[in-house]
Amino acid sequence: MMLTLPKLDENDSVPIYVQLSDHIKREIIHGDWAEHSRLPSVRKLAEMLGISTTPVEWAYQQLIAEGYIYSQPRRGYHVRAMVDSDHAMQTGETDKQTAGQAPVAQTTWSDHQAIRPARAVQYDFHMSRNDFSLFPIAKWHQYVNRIWREEAKELLFYGDPQGEWGLRCEIAVYLAQFRGVSCSPEQIVVGAEQHLLMSLLAQTLLHKGGSQQSIGIENPGYRLLPGTFRNYGYQVVPISLDPDGINLTELEQAGVKLAGVSPSHQFPLGMTMPITRRLALLDWAERTEAYIIEDDYDGEFRYYGRPIPSMQGLREGSRVIYMGGFSQVLAPALCIHYMVLPRELMDDFREMYKTILFEQSASRLHQRTLEMFMREGELGKHIRKMRNVYKRKHDLIVQAIQLHFGDRVEIRGQHSGFHLVLRMATKQSATELVTTAIEAGIQISSTEYLWANGSEPVDGKREFIIGFAGIEPERIDPGIAALARVWGDY
Repeated sequence: MMLTLPKLDENDSVPIYVQLSDHIKREIIHGDWAEHSRLPSVRKLAEMLGISTTPVEWAYQQLIAEGYIYSQPRRGYHVRAMVDSDHAMQTGETDKQTAGQAPVAQTTWSDHQAIRPARAVQYDFHMSRNDFSLFPIAKWHQYVNRIWREEAKELLFYGDPQGEWGLRCEIAVYLAQFRGVSCSPEQIVVGAEQHLLMSLLAQTLLHKGGSQQSIGIENPGYRLLPGTFRNYGYQVVPISLDPDGINLTELEQAGVKLAGVSPSHQFPLGMTMPITRRLALLDWAERTEAYIIEDDYDGEFRYYGRPIPSMQGLREGSRVIYMGGFSQVLAPALCIHYMVLPRELMDDFREMYKTILFEQSASRLHQRTLEMFMREGELGKHIRKMRNVYKRKHDLIVQAIQLHFGDRVEIRGQHSGFHLVLRMATKQSATELVTTAIEAGIQISSTEYLWANGSEPVDGKREFIIGFAGIEPERIDPGIAALARVWGDY
């Protein structure tokens, strides 16, 4: 089979490798390439197109990241099987994440202690801390002053319970441009934090479907999702992960009508769900009349190739509820998150609102300031700047781990987000190792508490979350070196 050569425009604002990867992607989706058929080699395709090998290599890497093709040593690049959902349910879905049996760590505190006690650490590898040194404080302050001068009296009253209209318009444009999300401002609901939005969603779905609801959740995964839905009476069903994400066979067998996933960068293990699995998951939702909650907590930050587009935008009218926010993009203290509801849920959402009459939880001042920040192009500029900053830190920490740990650990979840996962064989408990690190002034976390029902890995290996976004670049190497020293005996 021969590739139809695209017309590449070097003067286009879209990079050559993106033009090429998009062209090949369209051919694969349209069925022009048979499953497992071989693509031209990098050098051959570069010669055919009259360009250097670099953009061809980048295009192929982007297609691999999005799950359209795969590579085999000495056998080249091949088209992945674009399986339908029925086939996906029967094949390849039984490979599960393995790792060891250990009790879930329990956190206790006395009445006078803080829920999240502050720790003074020398090396802060917090899993979700941002680099705030480059936050555009002067520009933000300028916009705040403008908003106060123009709208102070109005801003002191209650706003739209669904979020300021202008901000929702900007979010819709932003999502289309940066995340490939297809929505209108009417579908967007703004809130101060994820728990509140998930609570509203849980109540909306109960209003629509009555009682006895159930939800399938990634195991391991983000605890806020199952915890919130469990509090509203939902049955929570943990679903294991395989190398491509949530296990579709288990999801089908669970009989749930709701599934929570983080396809662009699974939390915490970091895998990216390929296009075949995404399409199969969308098929499952349509066939069973279920809904998918897509948590896109750090989808903007991919360091090699373009960010992976959202699952929500793959099909028009998909049964996907998209969750996002500005905690990672800007700062958690702004307290602005959002969800995008399918159009068919909007009437149920409004009916739910009538039973509660809740008010908007996010500051109107912050909402209007963020709206202006986005409208004048500052958010896009900030994201591009921070992507370069975090890429440098990502590369530094990978190099440091390889240097100081060598083959004693396995690195997972590279190339995206704000953290990596270190996997190591040890007889010590994860709690002991984390305690040892913290006592040495090194802030890290274990994945133990993210596993449901204590079903942590069974192969004697422990997994640890190492954040890199918030720590200063010059402290990364000495911090990892210190961690390797204190864990040396284990």
